[in-house]
Amino acid sequence: MFYGYGYYDPTFILLIPAMAFAFYAQTKISSTFNKFLRIRNSNGYTGYEIARRILDANGLYNVPIEQTRGHLTDHYDPRTKVLRLSQEVYNGASLASAGVAAHECGHAIQHSESYMPLTLRNTIAPIASIGSQASWFLIIIALALGMMNLFTLGIYLFSAVVLFQIVTLPVEYNASKRAIIALEDYGLVGSGEVYGAKKVLSAAALTYVAATLTAVLQLLRLLLIRGRRD
Repeated sequence: MFYGYGYYDPTFILLIPAMAFAFYAQTKISSTFNKFLRIRNSNGYTGYEIARRILDANGLYNVPIEQTRGHLTDHYDPRTKVLRLSQEVYNGASLASAGVAAHECGHAIQHSESYMPLTLRNTIAPIASIGSQASWFLIIIALALGMMNLFTLGIYLFSAVVLFQIVTLPVEYNASKRAIIALEDYGLVGSGEVYGAKKVLSAAALTYVAATLTAVLQLLRLLLIRGRRD
């Protein structure tokens, strides 16, 4: 990587493994989701029906389920207590739809139980949002002007992003674990079909691992640059 004043940054090589893994993770989730999107749940339940049954079974009658645009845009919003499913998951009766819908219900259940890692992530989220936007602006300005105090501030802000990514891992893995248990215990997919949902959720988990690895290596890179400038 070259900065505007002709300085070459050899630490950029640290990001290559993370970039390669992120590419693999995105390819894996896309291919796995599309594969099991074509395999129908023999019970015929749509993603909406599965989500509604799981939520109601856990006393979350007041959590509405909305349809949202986009591909793999499914999420639970803890601020409004709304579960949103993409069209292909909301209306689909596939094993992929079952896994994704159940996973998002896992987040809603975590919220209702004040699951500690989720509470921590929600607390960090506003700071991490500011950090992701402001840190690189400060870092670039600092390098251009040689203001290393500003560079250090950028590192502190980016550290919030790293912490957010690290805390996200147990939140996502726990939601997937809850999803698989719910699908099995409530008989929402056919006998022996839960493997499809597991495959989809395992592939999705790789994207969070990739994001965490990228953030950690990026932070290490910034610390190395800061140390060299000293």
